[in-house]
Amino acid sequence: MRFLGGLTLFFYTLVFFLVGGLFIIIALEVAPIDAIKDALDLIYTTPNTRLILGITGLLLIFISLLVVQITMGKIQRERTIAFENPDGQVTISLTAIEDFIKRSIKQLPEVKELRPFVRANKKGITIKNRVTLFSDVNIPETTEKIQNIVKARVQDMVGVEEPITIRVHVIKIAHKDEASKNSHREDKPQSTQFRGSIEY
Repeated sequence: MRFLGGLTLFFYTLVFFLVGGLFIIIALEVAPIDAIKDALDLIYTTPNTRLILGITGLLLIFISLLVVQITMGKIQRERTIAFENPDGQVTISLTAIEDFIKRSIKQLPEVKELRPFVRANKKGITIKNRVTLFSDVNIPETTEKIQNIVKARVQDMVGVEEPITIRVHVIKIAHKDEASKNSHREDKPQSTQFRGSIEY
């Protein structure tokens, strides 16, 4: 896999370097137009040169398609957790786990908002939580409580023995008074006055 990635990087670097150099030569008029025409005539009139160019083009297209397929497969694997049951393989979407974590943390009055991001690889499961806390809470105790709840719920839900790393990033401290006022404003019905006639 690493060899294929290195080979792909080499090909892409070489192609971009050659194309960029060609554009610079054309822009600066370093090579006369007659020389470019002679080079193109040589390519068209030499079968071996055309064969080499055709094989190189097909190889680059094949490598590009292969890289896209591998990348999409890797992304798909990273966004799911798979385990084997006696009756067959079971996959769990990481999005479903993220939604489950959100619902699990709603019970904490210290947390205003939590946005989890779950990532799974061979080393285990890593859960990054972006949290908005209220200003009247103890941050170390609250973040530790979040980590314990998230880890316990995910372990009970998934049932895997892989290590689970819980990271908490406090992105904002909100005031409870402002939050309660905003929620009160949202809940309060607004009276609307209509003027003029209504046509049906």
